[in-house]
Amino acid sequence: MEIKREELQEVLASFALAGEVTGCERYGSGHINDTFRVACQTEEGNQNYILQRMNHEIFKDPVGLMKNVSGVTGFLRERILENGGDPNRETLNLVPTKDGEVYYKSSEGNYWRVYLFIEGATCYDAVKDPKDFYQSGKAFGHFQQLLADYPAKELTETIPHFHDTPSRLVTFKKAIEEDVCGRTASVQGEIQFILDREADMHAAMDMLEAGELPLRVTHNDTKLNNIMIDDVTGEALCIIDLDTIMPGLSIFDFGDSIRFGANMAEEDEKDYSKAKLSLPLFDIYAKGFLEGCAGRLTEAEKRMLPMGAKLMTLECGMRFLTDYLQGDTYFHIARPEHNLDRTRTQLGLVADMEEKWDEMAEIIEKY
Repeated sequence: MEIKREELQEVLASFALAGEVTGCERYGSGHINDTFRVACQTEEGNQNYILQRMNHEIFKDPVGLMKNVSGVTGFLRERILENGGDPNRETLNLVPTKDGEVYYKSSEGNYWRVYLFIEGATCYDAVKDPKDFYQSGKAFGHFQQLLADYPAKELTETIPHFHDTPSRLVTFKKAIEEDVCGRTASVQGEIQFILDREADMHAAMDMLEAGELPLRVTHNDTKLNNIMIDDVTGEALCIIDLDTIMPGLSIFDFGDSIRFGANMAEEDEKDYSKAKLSLPLFDIYAKGFLEGCAGRLTEAEKRMLPMGAKLMTLECGMRFLTDYLQGDTYFHIARPEHNLDRTRTQLGLVADMEEKWDEMAEIIEKY
């Protein structure tokens, strides 16, 4: 989105920034929000900030979203201080407006926020070394550990029913029935693969409803590039991109990391026979995640971690196929059958997980 210079000036003048603004430029590779790095000159030296315009077309309740972010980061700050850590580097820190609010609504109707810039740390888009994946698991596990006592029910669902797989299944069945693009007949194999696993899609939510799995604070976008890695130590430092913080299940965050990071094929690989689960990467992530959780998961949660991986992969494949049947209206595509390629890669990974189910369970048991 093109941001007018006048709006930027209005927004910058509204936040309690230290010193004089000396620069403001676009920053990072995110596709949802508009992100800028702001430089200020103070008497003590330079102070950098991250300024973001929140995409209120995707996140339709930006006020509720910011209540989530403010509550969670404040809670994390207290826990990090209790543990003797550095809260200015180990969690995001919101900078208030001059009126003491955690966000600003501009005259253009856009919602803005500012964070302190975390110096000496970097986000990586891909796993370059298995140690990176271990650090990712440890960071998201530690995130669960720090927030284990946070009242998850108080959080707003920034994207309603995001990982409610039974709800996604209803939408999928409707897309099959309506068949608006006449594509159903050509993907009967993929449709049947998904429908054959309908019982799996209810497993986690049924356990939640029965009180067998606890409601947790979940990040819901547990990719490596949402972790800041310390430039000196190489260790995970801070979890970022908290827009999808919601009440959910710990196995969702674990599972989505595995779906994305332990697949031996790219997400849109045309040769879906390459879609295989890397057991070494599953092993190293599980080790990091359970170490990071530091005993805060229940026995039922630990046993369900492999199902979390399968469920998130199956759900994602179903979402890609739903979009294909509906005419590719949600996910961006670069070729006519892009969503179908994505679907087949996800379903191929599910099939391989089923082949390796016992090994996955043994790895969890080991840690």
